[in-house]
Order: sequence, then structure tokens, then C-alpha cells
Amino acid sequence: MKIEERNSTHVYKQLRMFTKEELEAVESLCVHEQPPYCNAACPLKLDTKGLINAAAQGDFIKALQLYEKITPFPHILSAGCEAPCMSQCKLCSLGDGIRIREIERSAVKLREKPKGKGLLRFKKKKTAAIFGSGLFCAFLAGELWGKAYPVTVFCEEQDEKAFLSKGAEFMDEEGLSADTEALKAMDIDFRFGTELRAENIKKLREGFDMVCASKQCAQTAYPNCRSDEKLMYDRENDLVWGETEGVLAAAFGAKKAALTVDRLAQNLDPAKSRGQEGAVETELYTDTKGADKLTAVAVPEGGYTREQAMQEAGRCIQCRCEECIKGCAYLQHYKIYPKALTREIYNNVSIIMGDHMMNKPINACSLCGQCSVTCPNGYDMASVCKIARRNMVQTDKMPLAPHEFALLDMGFSNEEGFLSRPQPDFKQCKYVFFPGCQATAIAPETVRAAYEDLCRRLEGGVGLMLGCCGAICDWAGREEMYEGVKEFIDRELGKLGDPVIIAGCPTCKVRLSENENREVRGIWDVLLEIGLPEGAQALPRPAAMHDSCGARGDEQTQKAVRKIAEMLGCQLVETEYSGDRSPCCGYGGLTAYANSEVAKEMTDFCLSRSDAPYISYCMACRDRFARAGRQSRHILELVYGTDAGSPPDISEKRYNRLSLKNSMLRELWGEEVQELKLDFKLEFTPEAREMMDSRMILTEDVQQVMEQVAETGEAVLDEESGLLTGRARIGNVTFWVKFTEIQGGYLVRRAYSHRMNIVKRA
Repeated sequence: MKIEERNSTHVYKQLRMFTKEELEAVESLCVHEQPPYCNAACPLKLDTKGLINAAAQGDFIKALQLYEKITPFPHILSAGCEAPCMSQCKLCSLGDGIRIREIERSAVKLREKPKGKGLLRFKKKKTAAIFGSGLFCAFLAGELWGKAYPVTVFCEEQDEKAFLSKGAEFMDEEGLSADTEALKAMDIDFRFGTELRAENIKKLREGFDMVCASKQCAQTAYPNCRSDEKLMYDRENDLVWGETEGVLAAAFGAKKAALTVDRLAQNLDPAKSRGQEGAVETELYTDTKGADKLTAVAVPEGGYTREQAMQEAGRCIQCRCEECIKGCAYLQHYKIYPKALTREIYNNVSIIMGDHMMNKPINACSLCGQCSVTCPNGYDMASVCKIARRNMVQTDKMPLAPHEFALLDMGFSNEEGFLSRPQPDFKQCKYVFFPGCQATAIAPETVRAAYEDLCRRLEGGVGLMLGCCGAICDWAGREEMYEGVKEFIDRELGKLGDPVIIAGCPTCKVRLSENENREVRGIWDVLLEIGLPEGAQALPRPAAMHDSCGARGDEQTQKAVRKIAEMLGCQLVETEYSGDRSPCCGYGGLTAYANSEVAKEMTDFCLSRSDAPYISYCMACRDRFARAGRQSRHILELVYGTDAGSPPDISEKRYNRLSLKNSMLRELWGEEVQELKLDFKLEFTPEAREMMDSRMILTEDVQQVMEQVAETGEAVLDEESGLLTGRARIGNVTFWVKFTEIQGGYLVRRAYSHRMNIVKRA
């Protein structure tokens, strides 16, 4: 099997991954960016979560900065705010919610201000006038000053303190004085002692670009005026004003009015481009499992001390939705939530020329669907990555390198390693056993034992098909190749009489079931019907059951394997993530080939669930766990009393497949098999074997290099190390072997490869 590498000068084709509507529909499922419940309840958009976190860390400078972003008068607001955020705190469902208002008051009372000068402010050219007093006018004056408008206030009071205190009778002297000093520092032009009669208001408004007023002044000058609740604006009289009751309503009304003034000053429609104003509904999901410290810190007279405020803020669970990240090593590795990752992948796929920086993350996903079962809305990151792979393969944007070895390995399974035979003495069969390419590579003796047992105990004949179901090329995004594999398997099944398929692998079961005309059963289901054979044995100590991601959504398979383990006498340990929520071992989606670092983290995440030995029903899972040093057995090894032992390297996996095929052809079907023998001895140091396995260099690759060396006699000598180096180009890769000569052959000491081609110049 040969796969053409793309040309570096290739002109890419363009194929849209998603329409705009499809992309938005996918992204809308992720609620990670949704505001926490307390934030959503605040019409002023206070970053409540950030303020509480700062207070918990003792950073009251930052806490006050966040609070002052929403109000020019923090003492008045914190003292009189009705605090709808408190009733929405997620902890209210478990006990006492966070005393948010008291923490805000503490931040204001402690008044820790950063050192340094403020920013230089440039005033805008258009001017604003405010007529009247009260909290709405006070907050509005502060908001407009914050937007850098020159503001003139006409009021009947005689000084700033009197102006600010109207409507704020609940304030203590200390807080009122502090906010009064803040008001004086705002460079607002006050016209104290102004008579606010209708004629006077109409006369004084002349010369100002925008005019604002309290409810009383507005209706005094214009008895017929009506304020739009959303805009705080009367279009007929060109007057911004609002009717508000309560501190929070006054502050929110002032914010809406200030935005209206800002848009009017720019000659824009004040009703448009206002964003989401006020309190909003949030779809955020927060799991409160494990939340503690439910009793609030008692509020003493005079409010919290610094330490008490920190203690109360420390109870906050910092609401956020990270269910998918908590259950997925892939998302943990890239430290990004699905919506943001989807957007980056979409942009990567859309690039026509230039570097595709997201290729590695796209190929690192195991496509297991773990995210979709842990996300409360079913966000399917696996589907996004798979669509991206297919798109980039179709448009020739996806390099072959990450998946080439796996694809060639699949080609070996369905070519040199392929076998399809009816049971001896049968022309066609009622059943066919399809163990899967990983089972034949890792535990060939278990495959043989299972097949011989099925032949003995099932009537109608049991055929055998050794090969790959095509999952590998489907994971690689190569649809055309996958269709070819399915057609190939269908033809071979037809030769056997279209038997019922007995799958030994949950992934194979899923793939082979895609043909609606075929019946596919798991071997575990068959064993439950016919019983366990003699020699079955349990593990001597409690073990954790790992559910294959290929069985996600297949409750029947999950239950069947557990039933078999129970019949064996195994004592199972259930883990936090199991069943449909079981994570991938790191093999799925070709992660182990495309990004070994992420694959290892996936394996480690699986094993972190329990210290016990692991039982699996996917041979790739068994192999990954054993490679990580954990005692690991496949359920069929226990059923048939076999043990695959230490995990084979990639060359041994090829050998196991071919050896199983050849031995069964000889011993069951009586067919002679010709085996290739080298004309020279070839040995390997342990270091060379380890290097070859990690770099995905096969024994047969090295053999081809050394055959070329033996034929041509050409090799490069490193006089310093005494090592010889030979090379050969095989497919798209040039392999290099460092060796020394021994009696009758060669000893391989190192091997490596490059995706390069060496040509001879004329």
C-alpha cells in the first residue's frame, strides 16, 4: 500500500467546513462564556465573580477597582443596593449564599486605592446639561463625566454634599463625605441655587448639545413628555430623563441614559447597538458536587473586617462550566474550552495559503466523544475535529505525516496480514469471527483460542476474518479510502455467505454495523448465551473496569462485559468516569501517532481513576495501560486463560499478525506458507529496539536498508564512533541505520528517518 505525499507547491482547494449558521449553531452549545448567576442578576454588569475572587485573595485594591467600574459613587451604591445577585448565588440551593453585598461594602470601606496618577483625560466637544437632583441625576452626572463629556448641573441645592444626599438619606456621614469628595474631583460645573421653573429650564437648556433632567424637572418643563423606559429618552422634546425608584434602579437608569446621550452625541439612533442591558438569563452549568463551607460568616455591627470579608469570599465556588475539560485530557492539555477551540479550528481550515498552526490539535483529538457526554448540552468536539480532518484531506491541506504509519499499518492488516476463510470443512458459514487488527497484533494466542472455542460450540460453521475494519482511515479523515475498505470487507463477507459477524472489538462492532444489511454481535454477547469455556479465570485482586470509547452509547455491551466479569468471579471497582463517561486510552482517533504527548496524558488520566489493575474489552486499551506499567488484562484473556504478557513493539505487532495468519493457514487449513528469510544475520541492541518503537520504524524497514547495504556494499563510516550508516528511501520516507558488522551479518545500534529525498546530481 502506498499513499502519495502532497507536493509542497500544491495549490490548495477551498471547501467550506461550516456555513456561518452551522458554525454559530455548534458554538451556541458551549456555555463556558455564559455569565455566572450572580453576574447575570446584576443590571450594572458588575464582575461579581472577579470581585469576590479578589477579596478572597486579600486584594481589595483590585476588588475596589472592579466595583468602581460600574459606579461613580461606590459608598452610595454599596450602602443602598438591593443586591439581586445574592438570591441567585448557586450556594443558596445548598445553604447560605455568599454575602456579596457585605463583601462589596468591605471593599469600599477599606478603600485601598492604587498609588500613582490617573490617566490624562481629553474632554469631548459636545456638552451636556442636567437639571434637578436626586440619585438618578447624581449617577448620571458621574456616568457622563466618566465618558469625558463637559457636564453642567443645574440644581436648587447649595453645595455638592446637599446635591448628593438628596435621595440618599440612608447614608452615614463618613460614606457620604467620601463620595462627595469624589464628586468634587470630577470637574463638573455646578450651578447651585438655580430656580427650576419651566421657563427657566427651557431658557437654560439653550446652548447645550444634550439635555438631561430628573423626572420632576422634565414634567415641570414639559408636562406632556414621556420617557422611553429602554432609552430614558423623550424624542419629541429631545430630553433624556428617567423615573427611577431605589438605588440600583437609579444607577441602572443613569447608565441607560448615559448610553443614549453618547449615541445622540454621535448622531446615531439611540435605540440601536445597545447590546444586552440590565440583568440577563444565563445558561451556565455549575456542578455543586463537593461544595462545602455552606454557613455564611456572621455580619457584625459595622460590617465585615478585612479577615471576615476574605473568609466569606473564600466560600465562593467561582461558578464556571468545565465539565468537558474535567473529563477530557485533550482539552486539559490545550487549556481551551470547546467554543474557542472550534473557532480556531474553523479559521485554520479556512486558510488557503500559509501555515496551518492548528493541525496538531486537530489531529490530537481521540474522536472518542467524551466531551459530548460530559457537556450538559452535548457539545461534540470530536465531530468538529473529524469534519476538519476530512475537509483538510479533501482540499489537500492535511499533511500525510501524522497518520501515514497508521494508514500503512492498516494496509498491512488488509493485505499481507489479511485472512478470510470459512471454518475447515465448510464452504460457507453462519458466523464469522472478526477479532480486529489490534487483537491479532497484541494477543494472537487469545484470538486463536477464541476462534477455536467458537468453532467447537457454535453450529453452522464459524469463518475467520483477520483484518482491519477501516476505523483507522476514517479517523484520519480519508473518506474515499474508508469507503474502499468497507467495500473490500463486504466482498469478502459475501464470499463467506454473508454470515453473522462476531466482533471481538467494540470499535469494529460499530464500524461493521454501518452496513444495515449485516448482523453484528459482540463476542461477549455470544459468550453470555453459550456460557464460558473451561479454563476461565478471574484476576486475584479487585480490578477497575475500563469501558472502551468504542462502546460509548452501547449499554448492552457495557453490561455484557460486566456480567462476564461477574461470572468469572472478578471483583470490580467502579471509577468516577465509567460507562458512557469513560475517557479514551489515547489510541482512539490516531492520537498515539499524531501526538504522543497528548496520548500519554490520556492514558495517565484513565489510570488516575484507580490504583487497581485494569480490565478492558478493547485490546488497544489493554496495550496502552500495560505500556504505562499498570497490570492490564483483556476480558478475553481471562475467559480463555491466556496472557499476552508485555506489550509488543510495533515490529512485533506486525510479526504477530503475520505469524498468526501463517500458523492458522498451516494448522487449520493445511496450506503451505512461504516465509521470507534474509541472506544475512540481523541483530538489534535493546537501545535500537526502543528507538525504533518510539520513532515508528519497523524491523522490515531496517531490513530493506540493510538489504541495500548488502547488495551495494555502500555505507558511510564514522571513524570517530566506528559506526557505519546505510540508508534507503521507502515510500515517502528515507530511513537511516547506524550499525556495526558482526560475523555473518550486522548489529543495528541506531535508526532514524526523515521525510526527505536524496537525489543524485548529474
